[in-house]
Amino acid sequence: MKLVAAAKVRRAQEAVINGRPFTEALVELLYTINESLQCDDVDCPLTVIRPVKKVALVVITGDRGLCGSFNSAVIKKAESRISNLKGLGLDYTVISVGKKGNSYFSRKDDVSVERFVEGVGFPTAKEAQMIADDVFSLFVTEEVDKVELVYTKFVSLVKSDPVIRTLLPLSVRGEVFDVNGNCVDAVEDELFMLTTKEGKLAVERDKVRVEGGPISPLMQFEQDPVLILDAMMPLYLNSQILRALQESLASELAARMNAMSNATDNAVELKKNLSIVYNRERQAKITGEILEIVAGAEALT
Repeated sequence: MKLVAAAKVRRAQEAVINGRPFTEALVELLYTINESLQCDDVDCPLTVIRPVKKVALVVITGDRGLCGSFNSAVIKKAESRISNLKGLGLDYTVISVGKKGNSYFSRKDDVSVERFVEGVGFPTAKEAQMIADDVFSLFVTEEVDKVELVYTKFVSLVKSDPVIRTLLPLSVRGEVFDVNGNCVDAVEDELFMLTTKEGKLAVERDKVRVEGGPISPLMQFEQDPVLILDAMMPLYLNSQILRALQESLASELAARMNAMSNATDNAVELKKNLSIVYNRERQAKITGEILEIVAGAEALT
């Protein structure tokens, strides 16, 4: 199992690393365009920030076990977010991706599940597009007012972190509020994560895109800005969901490789300890038999 996971994790890791520059550049470009168009009368449904009454959580888990606490960690993160939303008095719905998550949420009668999505092994754009279509439909029809991704972010072969990432709406201010004016962004939201500057906590939010700088004033839109955003937003949804699926798979395989490595090490240690116990018992039995023979010989003489 360790060798199989190790062979697969390399491919998954390469997919994550190769895909990150594109998705990050796309997010940066969309945020910059969206911010530059705030003064214009632009109506793009996926950038509309409205008071939040209902939140959709796309929870991505694995399809198999034997990977340590990988699946339980992301499920706990989702449950924590659900409890937080209930505390704010907001409604929610779950789109579960992965067999382990499907099995868990199908047994939870108190959790509202919009759809169960079965995993297909290595993530593809087709699978991401299917999930993106559901998310797009829920948001545009105003069935939900905010969409969040709950998945496991791949950090390294020995570390992965369950995170929450805001998918919709595409906000330039970095905060989405409910009908009572309370911020409903998760404290650990990846997209608007609090950062540090010069060793001190920075309270500014939305620091993902500050690297790129503003759009050049010489840039001209040959099409209507609404058409440009409408054309790029589906690509944004697809790429972000595909990235989350890829990172989740890489984290799962890395966790399985580590779990199987630990299981192998534990089995070797157990075998060593059992061999010591066996040899001690065997030696004690042999010693006892020798003593009995010697005692019997002395009795005869």
